Amino acid sequence: MKIHARLSLLLAVTLIGGCASTARELMPTPTLYQLPGGQPVFDRAASSQQRPSPDLDLLFITDRAPPTSAEQETQSKEQGPLPYGQERAKRIAFGSARVRVVPGLDWEALREQSQLAERTREVNLELGQVRELGAFPQEPYRLRPTEDGKLLRDRDQLARHAEVKGRLQGEVQRRLAEVPKKEVLLYVHGFNEPFESAAFTAAELCHFLGREQVCAFFTWPASTTGNFLISYTTTTESGDFAVEHLKKSIRMLATTPGVERVQILAHSRGTAVTLKAVRELGLEAIAAGKEAADLYKIDNLVLLSPDIDIDIAAQQITGFVSDPDLVTVWPEARLPRVLKGRLTIYASPEDRALLVSRILFRSRTRVGQMRPEDIPEEGQRYMAEVGRLDLITYEGKRTDAFGHSYFTTNPQVSSDLIQLIRYGKKLGEPGRQLIRTGPITWRFPVEPVGS
Repeated sequence: MKIHARLSLLLAVTLIGGCASTARELMPTPTLYQLPGGQPVFDRAASSQQRPSPDLDLLFITDRAPPTSAEQETQSKEQGPLPYGQERAKRIAFGSARVRVVPGLDWEALREQSQLAERTREVNLELGQVRELGAFPQEPYRLRPTEDGKLLRDRDQLARHAEVKGRLQGEVQRRLAEVPKKEVLLYVHGFNEPFESAAFTAAELCHFLGREQVCAFFTWPASTTGNFLISYTTTTESGDFAVEHLKKSIRMLATTPGVERVQILAHSRGTAVTLKAVRELGLEAIAAGKEAADLYKIDNLVLLSPDIDIDIAAQQITGFVSDPDLVTVWPEARLPRVLKGRLTIYASPEDRALLVSRILFRSRTRVGQMRPEDIPEEGQRYMAEVGRLDLITYEGKRTDAFGHSYFTTNPQVSSDLIQLIRYGKKLGEPGRQLIRTGPITWRFPVEPVGS
């Protein structure tokens, strides 16, 4: 390796910060794991042989900018430096974020506490060391005009892009070699989420999915400070800004040699970012005459408390169906597949956080608040024919302040999510015995008052 290449590699592995947050309590134990009689979160024999660390090492991809001086000043000395702030970066970076399990549990103690409905010891998450391992060139990439009026990509930037892409995919391959499932779990957060909060949720999901996949999160510049209405508007536009970066990130993850499947979980406003990115990937594949499901290997796409207008979501999901001039290369007018598995939507009419966006956008219905009756029977039959879509409604008591994070705070909901992603179970099968309310709609059994 040449000297300048070694220096470049060393500079790319940048220490961003450590312990940049206060601790957060680990989400409640999902129902399927709760003792007595629960399934094991981790295989006891495998755990004793591997002696895993209680901490989690997550892959992150971001288009957040480094924190401003004002953002750093809001951090207390105990919290340490911020890894990334709320401003937009005109580039994609990636790295490693360590989420520590505190206070000082060993693996056996953590395994035991992860099976209890009522824990006997405190289990918290704290952000540890964050290392940036690489950053793509600043955008837009340079172009070089030719004498005959053509535009060519700058060769140096192409080489830089290829180098960083190779480094990212190499990191994914390194992680693939350490996990039993050759798949990537990608979490995309929503509004009012700083870097560390996104890392915590990704870590919780990874932990209770058995730590069997390459666990990653895409974190975009969602606003978390200032006037709520202004902050929400800024976040909405930052979400649009992040679509292109998420699209490229999913493509690079999916095309990494050795990756067999990609599982995508998106929350709140992050569902709008994700749905747009996946739609663009689908159109990209269709225009090239290829199956998006085969190219990008997206198995399950799960929208959690989606902050999207129902009409916009429907158009993005089914828009290409009504565009035969786009879908031209398949015989007998066959429609290509975008997902290998299913599109699953978790919604709750009691989601108070979505009331704000519903008012701001003058939206008839946000997808995350939908009831089965919000989809006309004709629409349900149509989607059932198209297939691969489920709407699951939770109408029980709130388990967090706004009823917006029930996919982690409610053990019944998180259990269903795990049955889908970890065990590949279909609705109606043992473990996912929800109540069917229509061709594509289901609901959780409502617990009796006072239970």
